[in-house]
Amino acid sequence: MKKIKIAFILLLAIMVQQQLYAQGKKPNIILIVVDDMGYSDLGSYGSEIHTPNLDRLAAQGLRLKEFYNNAICAPTRSSILTGQDQHKAGIGYFDVDLGLPAYQGYLNRESVTLAEVLKQDGYSTLMSGKWHVGNDSLGWPNQRGFDKFFGIIGGAANYFNTGYMPLGGGKYPVIIEENNKRWHKPDDSYYMTDEIGDHAVKYLDEQSKSDKPFFLYLTFNAPHWPLQALPEDIAKYKGRYNIGWDSLRKERIKKQVELGIRDLSQTVALRDADVPNWDNLTYDEQQLWKSKMEVYAAMVDRMDQNVGKVLEELKKIKKDDNTLIVFISDNGAPAEDVAHGKIHAARNLGPVGTSGSFESQGKNWSFVSNSPLRSFKGALYEGGMSSPLIAWFPGRIKPNTIVTGTAHLVDLAPTFYDLAGAKYPAVYNGHKINPLIGKSLTGLFFKGEPINRDKPLFWELWGNRAMREGKWKLVSAFPTNQWELYDLDVDRGETTNLAAKYPDVVKKLSLEYLTWVNENNVVLDFNLIKPKSAVDIKIGQ
Repeated sequence: MKKIKIAFILLLAIMVQQQLYAQGKKPNIILIVVDDMGYSDLGSYGSEIHTPNLDRLAAQGLRLKEFYNNAICAPTRSSILTGQDQHKAGIGYFDVDLGLPAYQGYLNRESVTLAEVLKQDGYSTLMSGKWHVGNDSLGWPNQRGFDKFFGIIGGAANYFNTGYMPLGGGKYPVIIEENNKRWHKPDDSYYMTDEIGDHAVKYLDEQSKSDKPFFLYLTFNAPHWPLQALPEDIAKYKGRYNIGWDSLRKERIKKQVELGIRDLSQTVALRDADVPNWDNLTYDEQQLWKSKMEVYAAMVDRMDQNVGKVLEELKKIKKDDNTLIVFISDNGAPAEDVAHGKIHAARNLGPVGTSGSFESQGKNWSFVSNSPLRSFKGALYEGGMSSPLIAWFPGRIKPNTIVTGTAHLVDLAPTFYDLAGAKYPAVYNGHKINPLIGKSLTGLFFKGEPINRDKPLFWELWGNRAMREGKWKLVSAFPTNQWELYDLDVDRGETTNLAAKYPDVVKKLSLEYLTWVNENNVVLDFNLIKPKSAVDIKIGQ
């Protein structure tokens, strides 16, 4: 009887969906992006962290084993927003102008945003969270197609106050604004993750009074450093990380196999040489490190709670039966230690987790977060450029689906436009627009069809280079610039360099890479444009 009831409910949901499409009702779209979260940091990807809302979306939807980003914040966000290679969009390096169009550090006008295209197609366009694709107010969200925006313009912010961030001995400006007006609350009177979630809920509530479909770009800055969290969330994880990163990594990798996220035939990345054995730390060192992970887990937990708020609002306004939700992270977990490095924050005015703390997760715990993958944010090994992807659309996406996928950020825009029936412009506001380069994922999401890509995937970041064609991945780390070759069908841990064994493959792929370089105005020798202050180039390699 119970099985019959479940089958009836599923059939009813499908019938409702079919009726909506028959009426020509455009679907709503929510894209959720988190900041600096590793591949294994959700429960549905192997974590012990409490993420019931995202895990529910995963159980009721689809997970990809392979989804690629651009390994760091601004370049990733440029591709998300435009469907372009980061260089074509103008952010080949970061939100810093290196003097060339491909590295100007802000979105160019030859690339249209998701909001600009969907707005032309009749959508309400809403954003809450982190922007980070240009600091000039002429290119802020409300000037690039968003009807409503609340959030952080730059790369990061404190979670309890709007003050500057003391990075590298200087003062990193923090701009938080709502619809082109500066936003400020008294210090320690709010928590930024909650503000981002609450503004998203408010915008959805206001939008529900309209007949328009909506696009919500929800971009949490969590769990990006500084490690700051609410006491009640930290309390949940007290003592959980006393076992250290060695044991925790084994736990997560074991759980990934049980979940079906990792195949036993696949390799696991080798231990990073800079990560010490937990048992070799002093008692005081262990206390500091376990506190860091307790706070990091609390930040991920609170982010998931705010996803839950959005899901509740979606149900309240009766839009949950006609909405696609996609969740990703902008890059892998980071290696930087901003409070203890040579170029450090010089600010720890309180214990880890408080508003005076400026700690970061660091390489040791990120080694766990990126399990079972190699390396960290900023690098073009799998750990730096691979993200979870969850897609949820009741009645359209088959529940608890796990597929390899091998998709990329540039595939999101074609997917959303395909779903919305939106026309992608050849010209916008007098500017000739770059064509889309990705592939719609609607066939993969709704029918389980493979992505038929006519060109490989390519990357360049800070002189690091990579490409993916079929099972082969070609990668090199700056400044060595030596090509390495990996067969990702069996070696996603990138443990065995096959370049010497297959020189013809390396030659073929490297020539394809050079063609891409020329087509996208990529600078082949990063030393020619490397900024003098680029102390972060080594981070994550």
